Amino acid sequence: MNRTPENGMNPTTGSSVAPLKIRQPLLDQLFADSGAASWLLPRKIFADALEVSAKKHFALNVPAIPQLEEYFSALHLQDLALACACAEGNAAAWDHFVSAFRGYLRSAAGVILRCPSDSPAACELADSLFADLYGISEGPNRRSLFRYFHGRSSLKTWLRAVLAQRHVDVIRAGRRFTDLDSGTGDIVSYPRLALQPAIKPDGAAGSPPDPHRDELIALFHRTLEVALGLLEPRDRERLRLYYAAQQTLAEIGRHLGEHESSVSRNLDRTRRELRQQVEQALRKGSSSLDGSSTGLSDAQIALCFEYASECAPIDLDKLLPESHAAGQKPESKKP
Repeated sequence: MNRTPENGMNPTTGSSVAPLKIRQPLLDQLFADSGAASWLLPRKIFADALEVSAKKHFALNVPAIPQLEEYFSALHLQDLALACACAEGNAAAWDHFVSAFRGYLRSAAGVILRCPSDSPAACELADSLFADLYGISEGPNRRSLFRYFHGRSSLKTWLRAVLAQRHVDVIRAGRRFTDLDSGTGDIVSYPRLALQPAIKPDGAAGSPPDPHRDELIALFHRTLEVALGLLEPRDRERLRLYYAAQQTLAEIGRHLGEHESSVSRNLDRTRRELRQQVEQALRKGSSSLDGSSTGLSDAQIALCFEYASECAPIDLDKLLPESHAAGQKPESKKP
């Protein structure tokens, strides 16, 4: 697909890139599948959201038409349309979002804080997100947090990541020099293993793009997927129940036949081991960016985690599929 560069700046990435060409029949189909019309969302706004999503994913690379269409078909279109409508200030869309997701956000907050979802702390953490999602400023300067949702993960996965990161930021503000993943058990939130990545403004100023960024992200994702696959089925199931299914420690304990405290300790152990395995695999490697067989340097490994934290939240529903065998309770031992 040939494109002629334009002088306009992308409002999301800040880079000077040409608009992507989306075939009209495909755009019509994507618009229909998204249900955007039910929110009276203008077609152009939805098309712009698709373009921004694709540009964030492909960066400065120019995707071929089949590659671009495959990407669009994998998006969570209905979630993207709802987020776009809410970002535009559509009252009906916003009312639907609050009704459909308030309980979910409070439940997720309860899991993060390890407290009941209807507790004051969980409600405060969850409800604090609504102002940023709606957009504090009015008029043309209104900037909704929804504009950073690009549909590559489900809206629930993205919201959970944003909520978890907000909690981490609050802890870091009060305990700047405390290691959140120290294994002491006193602070257990969604760890920065890139299982739940940080949400950073897309337009943040920075250095010129790293030409190896996409390669590092892809390598990290492959390594993480392999590391998850090598876990013991029970450890993998415990992660799935906690992160993907968002069950509480007590619920996981009942499901696996473990005490709640054992679930917590095992989750901490698995997270530490998983991060170590990912780092070791990246360091060992079969090849590195310069073609040698020494793997990645410590600096490159750090970049892997940093870049992975800047991209879309990792969809743990896909990385940690349900395994009926792993979820079975152990047989009781005979005396």
